[in-house]
Amino acid sequence: MALVRWNPWREIDTIQRQINSLFEDTRVPSTLFDRGFIKVPAAELKETDDALHLKLELPGIDAKDLDIQVTEDAVRINGERKSETKTENNGTTKSEFYYGKFQRVIPLSARIQNTNVTADYKDGILNLTLPKLEQEKNKVVKVNLEQPTA
Repeated sequence: MALVRWNPWREIDTIQRQINSLFEDTRVPSTLFDRGFIKVPAAELKETDDALHLKLELPGIDAKDLDIQVTEDAVRINGERKSETKTENNGTTKSEFYYGKFQRVIPLSARIQNTNVTADYKDGILNLTLPKLEQEKNKVVKVNLEQPTA
């Protein structure tokens, strides 16, 4: 029997790689589905002085299959990618596409006017323009650098 030296850093490295792989993927654990993971759409959030711009990747989903709800501090997207049923007599079909329902809640970094949100959905990309509240736009803080008199 060979003696193997235990290296605690190897275990920490393994844990670090596993955590990194969780954040790199757009899958989240789910207790609703038997698969254990459900796929959520990738998102990109950009902030300007006047608004937040949210872009979501939703390929293969019809606009009628999306439900978008916006509050002052979050966006909730529910949708479903429906599977196409094909019958083939001369072979099998393998698919890596995900079909089914998904839900994603994206917290926002600033409060928005949820009654003035605009949306554009083209080529599987959803673009939401979320205008900021007036008090968020004018949120400038002056820092006082007075020197104490000695």
